[in-house]
Formats: sequence, C-alpha cells, structure tokens
Amino acid sequence: MRRLYHMPLSPFCRKIRLVLAEKKIEVELVEEKPWERRMDYLRMNPSGKVPLLKLDDLVLAESNAIFEYIEETHPDPPLLPRKPAARAEARRLAAWFDDKFHHEVTANLLYERVNKKLSKTGYPESDKIKAGLRNIKYHLDYMEWLFEARSWLAGDQMTIADFAAAAQLSSLDYVSDVDWTRGQGVRDWYAKIKSRPAFRSILADLVPGFTPPQHYADLDF
Repeated sequence: MRRLYHMPLSPFCRKIRLVLAEKKIEVELVEEKPWERRMDYLRMNPSGKVPLLKLDDLVLAESNAIFEYIEETHPDPPLLPRKPAARAEARRLAAWFDDKFHHEVTANLLYERVNKKLSKTGYPESDKIKAGLRNIKYHLDYMEWLFEARSWLAGDQMTIADFAAAAQLSSLDYVSDVDWTRGQGVRDWYAKIKSRPAFRSILADLVPGFTPPQHYADLDF
C-alpha cells in the first residue's frame, strides 16, 4: 500500500508528487486537511503537517526527508547530480524555495488568499499580500539571473531544485499570482517543466471555491 497524504495546493506536497511521478512511482492520493487535526493522522504524524508518505508499514514525514528516501531507494532518473558540488547547489536552491521563497511569498499570498478561506480562520491581511507581491519580483529576478548561465536552476540537468521551485510557483499560478512576463528565462523554464508528464496530475487539480486562470493548464501559455 502506497499512500500520499496531501493538500492539492500545498507546494511541499506538490514537490513530492512531482518526484514520485518523475520516477514513475504510483501512489494513492489521500487529501488531508491539517487544520482538522484528525487523531488518526496525528498518530502517524504528530506534527500534523502534510505531506506524509505511507509505504506499507513505513511512515515518512517532512518533504525533504521523503525526497531523500525516494532518491536513495529509486535513484533513476536521478534528481541530484553526481558531483558533490553540484549536489550541494541543487540542495541549496531547493532549500531556498522551501524556506525563503515560501516564507516571503507563498505564505503571504496563497495562504492568505486560499488557506484562510478553506480553514475558516479569518480574512486575508492586505499588508501580507502586498509584501508577497513585492517579494516575488525579487525571487523571479533571481531566477532570471540564474537562467542567464544555466539550462536548469542548479545547472545543466533538472534536479530537485526545479521541482521545489515549480511546486511553489504552480501553487501561486493557480491563483494568478505569478507575472510570467517579468522574465523570458523563467517563462521558458516553466513552460518546459510543466510540459513534463510528471506535471499532468498537478495541472488537473481543482480546489472548491477557486477557479484557476485559463493559462494554468495550458502547456503553451
């Protein structure tokens, strides 16, 4: 039994879904709402967070730990380069999007506009939304700078860094919070990565009460 407990617009869940799909590992998707604090779920994962990957009797929590386990047990196709320095760069950029981008952008935009409504925990705070819209410009410009010398975020091959970034941006794109005209390099990269078969299930996600823009699932946007 392979189950991934997830939320459709959680970037950390999307990152793991992309990894699993890229490596052709089939799992049953089980939607979990962390704010409900279900006791059965808390027994498996006391943090109450998603994603959680259950492989028979093995329970794996936290997206980075899940990724490392998958990468070690299913090394093909690789999502970490062979050379130590390149592996370090891929991990650095994955952490950049999991941590810095997430806190400065996603938490201020997606969580304010979507998660608060879904969990019925209040209304969006305009100051946070303004901060998120301001911060995303800096991050997109940084990505554009990286693409001046690289084919993928961390170098010449696709890595976990690309999936970490695409997971954050695809979640934000669902609510039209990404300006794809800001940089051609970022736009070309996203068009390339969203065209991969691994992206298909993510682009089919629908969240009640929220309708994605027309370009969201368009591979030639």
